[in-house]
Amino acid sequence: MFAYSNAGPAGAKQATRSDTRSNLPGPVPAVDVFDLKPTALNVSYSKSAEALVAESNVIDLKRTADARRLFELEQLEVSFEKELGALWTFMRPRGRPSYNPDLLEDFHAWQRGIVAEFKDRPGELDYLLLGSRTDGVFNLGGDLDLFAQLIRKRDRQALVAYGESCVRILHRNMYTLGLPMITIGLAQGDALGGGFESLLSFNVIIAESQAKFGFPETLFGLFPGMGAYSLVARRCGAAFAEEMMLTGRVFTAQEMKEAGLVHMVVEPGQGIAAAREYMQRNKRRHIGARAVFEAGRQVMPVSLDELDRIVRVWADACLQLSDRDLKVMRRLVSAQDRLPKAPVAAE
Repeated sequence: MFAYSNAGPAGAKQATRSDTRSNLPGPVPAVDVFDLKPTALNVSYSKSAEALVAESNVIDLKRTADARRLFELEQLEVSFEKELGALWTFMRPRGRPSYNPDLLEDFHAWQRGIVAEFKDRPGELDYLLLGSRTDGVFNLGGDLDLFAQLIRKRDRQALVAYGESCVRILHRNMYTLGLPMITIGLAQGDALGGGFESLLSFNVIIAESQAKFGFPETLFGLFPGMGAYSLVARRCGAAFAEEMMLTGRVFTAQEMKEAGLVHMVVEPGQGIAAAREYMQRNKRRHIGARAVFEAGRQVMPVSLDELDRIVRVWADACLQLSDRDLKVMRRLVSAQDRLPKAPVAAE
């Protein structure tokens, strides 16, 4: 099925859908979105034919619901441009431009929906792009207000659950959801903390020149625990990763390009046009480019187990923060609250 949203980048063909939104449970699917073969379901071949057909129908219905929900997410604007083979996605977070729990749930649903929509149509989805509709901001990372609440309650389990949710989204994106596509992160504004971590999981990062990047968590005694060390160290070495995290320094887009973490720097307001031009220019070289990125994953693999272990280190560090650290966190939340909100999507 082809589906188009009523919002997207200039030049994208658009249409609307009126399907009822599916209310899906849980942020992490019980069945791996990368493998919907019968073996992934632990199907017993001693079951009756009727039971196997019934289970198959359940999976088909779930995939249909996942595909339908892809274009109906509350905090993600999604549109598919068939001629370019591009799925354009822009964050529209409620409130602060950070990863609130509902936005994380939208990302899980987004990933399930992409697999459900395109898994059986190889060659139709060549590019997946993520950007933001918040003026001047890609994403500022973790939900600091939530972190402070959980730390005061000493709720390590909830902190770990939040972190594990984040790294599952990141890890799936690193491996392109198991689909033959190239992923593009578009930073038209600042990507800090977890916002920069998530951006680093894309094959190609395009940044507008005014965007800033860094890991400021040291301001309140923490470190970025959801992929930063793993991703930066593999690209630039452990020393540079530690320098970024320990100093909390904010870098320009050009500095990140020189460091090898950003691939293209373009003039303010030219990010979408540059992404479109990249897709068009590389259409005929898509197979080779995709193979290069796959080779990179083979040379420098990142396991989910590694990411989970670092999340637990991060959660333990959270519980050692002082009242002063939590007050700094609170001031940052107040500053984020004053930022412009993402505009409401057109109906």
